[in-house]
Amino acid sequence: MNDEWISILMQLRERREACVLLTLLADKGSVPRNCGTKMIVGRNQSFLTIGGGHLEFQCIAMAREMLGKQATAPHTEHFNLGARLGQCCGGMTTVLFEPLIQSQPQIMVFGAGHVGQALVALLSTLPCHITWVDERPDMFSAAPKGVITWQAEDPLDAVKSAAAQSYFIVMTHHHPRDLELTEAILKRGDHRYLGLIGSQTKRQRFEYRLSGKGITEQQLSTLRCPVGLPDVKGKLPAEIAVAIAAEIIAVYQVAS
Repeated sequence: MNDEWISILMQLRERREACVLLTLLADKGSVPRNCGTKMIVGRNQSFLTIGGGHLEFQCIAMAREMLGKQATAPHTEHFNLGARLGQCCGGMTTVLFEPLIQSQPQIMVFGAGHVGQALVALLSTLPCHITWVDERPDMFSAAPKGVITWQAEDPLDAVKSAAAQSYFIVMTHHHPRDLELTEAILKRGDHRYLGLIGSQTKRQRFEYRLSGKGITEQQLSTLRCPVGLPDVKGKLPAEIAVAIAAEIIAVYQVAS
């Protein structure tokens, strides 16, 4: 049996990317691929094939729905390869869906200033998947291996593209941008963590403005500002980064 799928899984694990392994468990009659054929589906890419056509298209959609829900339990689906599925084979097949790689925390850091650089360097050593966003050019020269960098013309696009239950840290160079990002994340309403760098005074100012934009008290209660564990004190970028990383660790350990 072709073992290319094993190498692909190892590569995805190194990149900390969640995926679902599809295996044809049984086949009857005319089918596009035989029992034992495997395919791997990630959030944005798929690898190998179970025969193409509507069967494969539907299986990819189902696998990505599992990833979106962070499902961990395997399950099987039975398919009749007839007109209803848009297939002309006429046989039947059973597909096993296995989320073999546990989803890592999806962390999106907005801002590549001194604190952002220190934080991303620290987070990159943890079992998490990091997207680092800044609209300014030439800010990611020191990006650690495995970190996705995004020079976004509009950082709000990054908020829209983030997976449900993502971790967001907002620390841009521009307070109005911080406000826009915080508003967009709160309005999504599906974040696992939202940290905003700044003082208690900044929080009060933002709460006043966000309330005027329709953000409720319950939504505002999910905002962590000042961000980071309060017992970890200091004003150096590395000290602030440690406080924020420690808080994130505490949150994802509770969730796991």
